[in-house]
Amino acid sequence: MKLSKFKYKLPSELIALHPAYNRDESRLLVLHKDTGKIEHKIFKDLIDYFDNEDVMVFNNTKVFPARLYGNKEKTGAEIEVFLLRELNREQRLWDVLVDPARKIRIGNKLYFGDDDLLVAEVIDNTTSRGRTLRFLFDGSYEDFKKTLYGLGETPLPKFIERPVEPEDAERYQTIFAKHEGAVAAPTAGMHFSRELMKRLEIKGIDFAEVTLHVGLGNFRSVDVEDLTKHKMDSEQIEINELAVEQVNSGKKKKKQICAVGTTVVRTLETSVSTLGTLKPFEGWTNKFIFPPFEFSVPTSMVTNFHLPLSTLLMMACAFGGYDRVMAAYQEAIKEKYRFGTYGDAMLII
Repeated sequence: MKLSKFKYKLPSELIALHPAYNRDESRLLVLHKDTGKIEHKIFKDLIDYFDNEDVMVFNNTKVFPARLYGNKEKTGAEIEVFLLRELNREQRLWDVLVDPARKIRIGNKLYFGDDDLLVAEVIDNTTSRGRTLRFLFDGSYEDFKKTLYGLGETPLPKFIERPVEPEDAERYQTIFAKHEGAVAAPTAGMHFSRELMKRLEIKGIDFAEVTLHVGLGNFRSVDVEDLTKHKMDSEQIEINELAVEQVNSGKKKKKQICAVGTTVVRTLETSVSTLGTLKPFEGWTNKFIFPPFEFSVPTSMVTNFHLPLSTLLMMACAFGGYDRVMAAYQEAIKEKYRFGTYGDAMLII
């Protein structure tokens, strides 16, 4: 499977800059993967496709305000710092990306906030853009975290070309977000409202939760034509005993196992037994799913409309069938669906 097969022409005006007014009222394209049939619905109509004891699996990761703007010592040059992950709590060490990278060297100090509220020192130079920072802060860990996140901004992807607005703090997050650690939202989950969750619950749908802390690998471009040579960034995942029990019980009863988002698909397919059942797991995954791929766990999937050449589009094509998904994308463009993080949704069933 070649990278060039995932190229398509996306009119820039179809990239959503804002979310739908109500979470569950974005549009929903339903693709029946066995027949290729396409239906046009509203997201809350999702309930009509599921029955008692079907299982929906959600990613309960929580996005933190990962984007900081600071200034370099002496020159005062503006530097954007993107927090990736905390390396050491006691020493206040963080893995970060910096932009522009060429101006930042080991030993440089960076200042953040009014009156230099927070100072960081560059202590490692891992890749062309990656750095390790030590934040110099005397107070408690709680005060440090509060200060750091107070200076941070909601990390909207760069293709949403507008300033961050106050509503983004709530809307670039699912309503079931619990475990902090993601630098990008699991976007398919953002369409679920409390009202829809309640209606699904009343209908007897079982909710399972897994955790995958979404990293920037989601947006990293694929630089090789031969997809077997692409390496995904590792992301931290957890599948607990309860989720395993819920999913395997649903499988045993031949019920739908609906993965809400590409991150959930990747998590579920990372930890499968030889019998095709889900196993508990805590660790890291760099699983890259592209066509052809034999899925063991999910039977249906909710996902957004992804940008050309993205690994997310590749996974959707693996799940729904390359020809059918690409045809559905052409239909979505024709019908002016909204694409990207804040865009409309697709149910592949």
